[in-house]
Amino acid sequence: MGSTLRKRFLFGVPWGTLISIVGVTAVYLFVQDGWNHWQNPVTVAFASWSYLYPLGMFLGSFSHAGPGHLIGNMTSTLAVAPLAEYFFSHYPTTRGETSGSSWRTNPWIRAFVLFPLGVFVIALGTSIFAWGPVIGFSGVLFAFVGFAPVRYPLGTVVALSAQGLINTVYLALREPQIIGEASTSFSRPWWFGIAVQGHTLGFFLGAVAGVYLLRRRNVQLSALRVWAGSFVLLMSLSLWALWWYRGLETYVLFRGLGVLFVLVLSVLVTVAVRTTDRKSFAPNVRQAGTVLLLIPLIVMAGVAVPVNLTTVDEGGIGTDDSGIEVDGYTVMYAENVPNRKVSVIDVSLGGETTQVNTSGVIVVNENREIWSREVSQGQLAHSGQTTVRVGGIGWEKAVYVNREGWSATGGGTAYQVWLRPETGRWQHEFASDSVTATPVIDGKEVSIVPQNGRFSLELSANNSTVASGSLPVPNSSVTLSGVTFERTDDRLVAVVGDTRVQVAKKEQYGN
Repeated sequence: MGSTLRKRFLFGVPWGTLISIVGVTAVYLFVQDGWNHWQNPVTVAFASWSYLYPLGMFLGSFSHAGPGHLIGNMTSTLAVAPLAEYFFSHYPTTRGETSGSSWRTNPWIRAFVLFPLGVFVIALGTSIFAWGPVIGFSGVLFAFVGFAPVRYPLGTVVALSAQGLINTVYLALREPQIIGEASTSFSRPWWFGIAVQGHTLGFFLGAVAGVYLLRRRNVQLSALRVWAGSFVLLMSLSLWALWWYRGLETYVLFRGLGVLFVLVLSVLVTVAVRTTDRKSFAPNVRQAGTVLLLIPLIVMAGVAVPVNLTTVDEGGIGTDDSGIEVDGYTVMYAENVPNRKVSVIDVSLGGETTQVNTSGVIVVNENREIWSREVSQGQLAHSGQTTVRVGGIGWEKAVYVNREGWSATGGGTAYQVWLRPETGRWQHEFASDSVTATPVIDGKEVSIVPQNGRFSLELSANNSTVASGSLPVPNSSVTLSGVTFERTDDRLVAVVGDTRVQVAKKEQYGN
């Protein structure tokens, strides 16, 4: 085994893979400030928002949204990239070429320069031709997945299966023992957020490079092996998970269409690989196989250009408050506003549309062409508080977000949101609509009204307000129109004579 590796790798080590992993991890630790904030690095500044924001285009594919995102991509890269590097080889594999005969055949150059340079070029390609903002190394990972199986289809399947082993060993070394307990949590469907287009783009970039290398080396492969390997790989990597937005916190998964999509991709790769055989196919057939593989790349690039040339501004957020200003960033909270991350171009197809709305903590930076819903309404409702980090190379600042609310018995929740910069006071940002409890007390309906950072009680009868007043402070009471409201720390009870009815309780958070 060692001698086999040394025939392809300098000293038997996949140096290009290791350099790539170290480089990406360094970006997370020192550019995104993951060293100081491992669980919550700066992300909004390092996504590929627009061609007019070169920093994002340059660093988007090397940045990550969090430690789980980083570790998942790096362990998968460690499993698959060495096989792609083995195919590339640090030593010449073409008959007649000798190691060191030129700079291109020098194993040191190939290991420490050419392979990492190829990774860098692919990373830029996955940013430049992505449809909208991209963050993460997964596009490059899929390029490895596209590059390796054109030569080693079944070997790549086996290599990828090692990702789970690598990840488990890493976690076992980092935390040998953990304690789990039942808890509530906010979650979305597992397939939400999968960047299918970016993954497909990376896969095709890798496949084109792999087919090109096959043609240069005149390697013949079994069509069945290539198809089976590609299909199993892409299915196991969830490239079939085609999804879209459908309302606030609602999404749709096109599973059947996704399986067909993967089947077509596998066939395209198989045709392109099989037609590299010069003995079996005429030149025009081989050219047709190449064109079939290039068409999806051309289409994706054609869509990406207008999408990534769009600009953003703060207009249309739908709030009277200005939010928190931090060195060019505006952090605000708004509900049911157009999602400008998705709605850059108005497209409707098959009953779905790019014109979707969103709610939550929104970050805008006109100079960087950034518009991002960083924390959803549902996430904040679950946690009650969160921290949004903004910044750039060499700096980061936090904006704190807090939500408080009261849930009326049988009548929904009234809530308010505050924001605070690192050095400053809390600023009231948002108040929801009032809510009404279902119990009717002495012929009157009880409503909780959020306004200007305070919560009030309102009693109404026959669609008219008969009394109103501030919500009592903890362990006190207030009487309105003959109804006494007693409050503990987190519950509100209405009392009339000997009758006691809970009408509201303070919103609870999972943090």
